[in-house]
Amino acid sequence: MSKIRIGIVGYGNIGRGVELAVERNEDMELVAVVTRRDPKSVQILTEGVKKVHFDDILTLKGEVDVMILCGGSATDLPVMGPEIAKHFNMIDSFDTHAKIPEYFADVDTAANEGKKVGIISVGWDPGMFSLNRIYAESILVQGSTYTFWGKGVSQGHSDAIRRIEGVKNAIQYTVPIEEAVERVRSGSEPELSTREKHLRECYVVAEEGADKALIEKTIKEMPNYFADYDTTVTFVSEEELKAEHSKMPHGGFVIRTGETGREGNKHVIEYSLKLDSNPEFTSSVLVAYARAAYRLANNGDCGAKTVFDIAPGLLSMKSAEQLRKEIL
Repeated sequence: MSKIRIGIVGYGNIGRGVELAVERNEDMELVAVVTRRDPKSVQILTEGVKKVHFDDILTLKGEVDVMILCGGSATDLPVMGPEIAKHFNMIDSFDTHAKIPEYFADVDTAANEGKKVGIISVGWDPGMFSLNRIYAESILVQGSTYTFWGKGVSQGHSDAIRRIEGVKNAIQYTVPIEEAVERVRSGSEPELSTREKHLRECYVVAEEGADKALIEKTIKEMPNYFADYDTTVTFVSEEELKAEHSKMPHGGFVIRTGETGREGNKHVIEYSLKLDSNPEFTSSVLVAYARAAYRLANNGDCGAKTVFDIAPGLLSMKSAEQLRKEIL
């Protein structure tokens, strides 16, 4: 059986994770890495793989079955996604929740024009958490849904701290407040503010001679990032940051509580993740959905999709018969 030929666009943390995930899926092979850097300067793990500059991506038409886009959601994917969807089946992890509808529309137009499949916003949130929210809300139609993130490294918040004057390096953890989690698990359906659900822990390496008090004040008052949360700032050395905070763990919970029947029987649905490596797990989800994109395209489907549109059986290497026998 011929293997699904995978291309990676962008070779950062997610791109490296996709490369490792493809290794673990025997029905796939990595055939190309696309980069905006000098391709010769990009060192990858897999031998015999083409390295191509982004400007030359169209030279890969006919050689790649699915492109996995590993760029950032802020500036990369809004431009890159629709461009690539015209020419390749593609999948990405676009995670700016508020902008998903407009991004979906842009990719849908491009993918339909090119008769390609484009699956967007694949990962664990949006992605796996989204699925669990829709399953739970469809089953417990009266109730409340809560999403908690962490404990884990927030790459966007960490980057925001690193941009503050006087900061040499920084890592930020999002931490769910256990008391809030337990209140939700009790089925009492509490109304929780942003501050009541999560706190933020910041570990900062300051430049020599920097005003640490000003750095801490700037972090805690930063709108959209820290101002609405109880935030702690701990100054550490570069060595301590590297030794204690170099991994990228994450995870979280989706909890739905609700009632059924006339007697008000209470129910709690909970889905949780605990991840040693946020990018490697996200990449593994992307690779599974790349298989679905390939299968849909082979069946003549096209246009943009989200995880809500993909049947679970399309993700698995196993046949429908195997799934019914072994998992159902």
